[in-house]
Amino acid sequence: MTKELFEPVTVGKLKLPNRLVMAPMTRSRAVHDGKVTELTAEYYAQRAGAGLIISEGVQPSVIAQGYIWTPGLHTGEQVDAWRTVTGKVHAEGGRIFAQLMHAGRIGHPVLYPNGGLPVAPSPIASGEKLFTPDGVLDHPTPRELTLEEIAGTVADFAAAARNAIDAGFDGVELHGANGYLIHQFLADGTNRRTDAYGGSIENRIRFAVEVATAVGDAIGPERLGIRVSPGNPYNNMTETDSADLYVALTRALAPLGLAYVHVMESANRDITALIRSEWPGTLILNPHPTPESFPSNPEEGAEALRDGVADAVAFGELWLANPDLPARIQAGGPYNEPDKAAFFGGDNRGYTDYPTLDG
Repeated sequence: MTKELFEPVTVGKLKLPNRLVMAPMTRSRAVHDGKVTELTAEYYAQRAGAGLIISEGVQPSVIAQGYIWTPGLHTGEQVDAWRTVTGKVHAEGGRIFAQLMHAGRIGHPVLYPNGGLPVAPSPIASGEKLFTPDGVLDHPTPRELTLEEIAGTVADFAAAARNAIDAGFDGVELHGANGYLIHQFLADGTNRRTDAYGGSIENRIRFAVEVATAVGDAIGPERLGIRVSPGNPYNNMTETDSADLYVALTRALAPLGLAYVHVMESANRDITALIRSEWPGTLILNPHPTPESFPSNPEEGAEALRDGVADAVAFGELWLANPDLPARIQAGGPYNEPDKAAFFGGDNRGYTDYPTLDG
């Protein structure tokens, strides 16, 4: 039974008609200057039946870019392009948040006009690679951010959040998960600083809390969420103190009045339960209660709602391949299979051409 997925829920000041959230997914369909296109507008508008859409990761500055063909929200032209997307989503009755994603060390000089190094809390290479049309490139060792640059990065997030609201988004999600910059500050495997931003848990959560505070001040905390992924090893991340770390982060964020916390599980429901117990507001869960439960499915989502561990549930590949996902869940399927070869880059194939139940 999945009827729980179709009950309304409040997120910030938004009244969502259902608890089905479209998770952020990088699709790499922007043009070279970080502008989205009409094709992207069609993609999101097709999925406006979600209670809430969270966009693909959007870079808040030039140095924040981590992949080719990803969109930005730091120029006027990028803001104008996003208005087409938000306008079409709203015309279809949907709601959409922009996910602001600073890739940190998951970047490369070829992505930046000045060819400089990516930045991070500490000069520790990811060991990962960047895929480009000209071949596969190793990520270099990043440059450690100075205290002045950290303050500037916080300001970049706030400016991009204001741009998101100007572009018509209903709110913003901070990407604090999956090995990107905010996560890099949180994790002791990537943060070896000895100043106020490193060492203790209190220091390692400082950057995340400062970004959340600045963005909340800029656009209103009721328009702001944050995504975390406790214990997620993606992008060669390591955490030795995940439970204590995310309890401390949740406690520090709780007084800010954010719209939600979005948890991406990594077979660690115990940590999700700890965050749930500390978080006074809405919790969105991308459920992966066991190692075998990837990608997550509607039954797992409904169970999380029944258990009270989440208030809404986010799905990724299900939304990617099924633009009419609510109708398919209510019908008990069938579900389209995602075309993995078309996940990143390309044209409409594997992007806007997935069929609906009604054809």
